[in-house]
Amino acid sequence: MSSSKRTVLITGCSDGGLGAALAIAFHKAGLHVYATARNPSKMKQLQSLGIKTLTLDVLSDSSIASCVGQISSLDILVNNAGGAYNMPVSDISIPDAKKLFDLNVWSYLAMAQAFLPLLLKSKGMIVNQTSIASVAAIPFQSAYDASKAAMAMFSNLQRLELQAFGITVVELKTGVVRSNLIRNQKEIMKASLPKGSIYEPAKEVVEKALRQDGFADTGMAAEQWSKLVVQDLLRKSPPLVIWRGDQAWLARIAAVLPFGMFDGTVKKLTELDVVEQIVCRQENQG
Repeated sequence: MSSSKRTVLITGCSDGGLGAALAIAFHKAGLHVYATARNPSKMKQLQSLGIKTLTLDVLSDSSIASCVGQISSLDILVNNAGGAYNMPVSDISIPDAKKLFDLNVWSYLAMAQAFLPLLLKSKGMIVNQTSIASVAAIPFQSAYDASKAAMAMFSNLQRLELQAFGITVVELKTGVVRSNLIRNQKEIMKASLPKGSIYEPAKEVVEKALRQDGFADTGMAAEQWSKLVVQDLLRKSPPLVIWRGDQAWLARIAAVLPFGMFDGTVKKLTELDVVEQIVCRQENQG
């Protein structure tokens, strides 16, 4: 590897995910890529392309320290690893929601702190995957949205506080992109309402929303999304917020319009309007 070749480390790079797509796009752009995941056997596609893969559990301080010890220089850190948790606010498991924040928020800060010495030397860049969920209130995924909103604020403060040291901080406000996130989430956690939920009258409709069936095979192709994102990041002056992916433009507009203006659209998108009809009908019958 040439000493002048820029380096990028990306978290959450299991094959089929957004991290893997970014790793490939950066690789094609000529950077030296460190693709990381908890299980290296899930990065076979990246390995076949000659991309350097490292084992990294972003929830483990010792794993992060081990990863830092294997890298001599770093220009770009991409915090991409993340998870989802869908459940009505009234039924959220607080312990599960805390675990989600550990992954979607605290691990990002831990990674930034751990790699800060290298980024200070390179006057590098921190890229945080905050998603359009950070500005869009999507029914039944409040914990996920809140974790992304929290990370968006941390990211904005990182941007302000690290400017004096020559470090750039960029947010990825990613819209709908086809990846394995929804499928993986279904394998990890069953999308079912707890017994006694106030939404039991509309159980079938709500659980469909929890599974995100309508989004499983929709969105921009990950290859196209990652190519556009990498082009943005490698500009001489990259945008501080990158809006890419299907519906990203809609979320961007909604974020600056009067509060609640898009409630009707969001309700239809998630079938919350149908849930409301069922609940109201049940109450009237009662």
